[in-house]
Amino acid sequence: MTQPSPTVTSVLTVHVVIPDQLPAPLPAELSYHAADPYAVRLSLGAPTARTVNWVFARSLLTEGLHRRAGTGDVLVLPRSPSRRHFIRVVLRSHEGSALIDIEESAVDAFLQRTLAFVPLGAERFHLDIDRLLAELTGRRD
Repeated sequence: MTQPSPTVTSVLTVHVVIPDQLPAPLPAELSYHAADPYAVRLSLGAPTARTVNWVFARSLLTEGLHRRAGTGDVLVLPRSPSRRHFIRVVLRSHEGSALIDIEESAVDAFLQRTLAFVPLGAERFHLDIDRLLAELTGRRD
């Protein structure tokens, strides 16, 4: 019997940046599953309502604490002079974009907990290749 893979979850409040208005608070959750060791999930919205989920590289979030990181749909920007204790995550899709500020210390604490389970560079040792191949091929062995 296989052990369930470790999961790290942080419930937090992010701030949606709206031009010419104060940032609007929004409940959110960061989660990490060792079975999917390269990815983190950012779920936006109340737990009882429909959430919007974004999945992106854990390394992108890690790098974004220190310098601008990412291209395409997700960018992570380190603290700015106007919001010194927050990082900014830019989420873009064909429907539009959103600017999300997340407290830097919450992101750092979350990442430190993930690194305790799967250090950076060790992700490949946590992949279940048989499960991934079964998912890709649709097999149910």
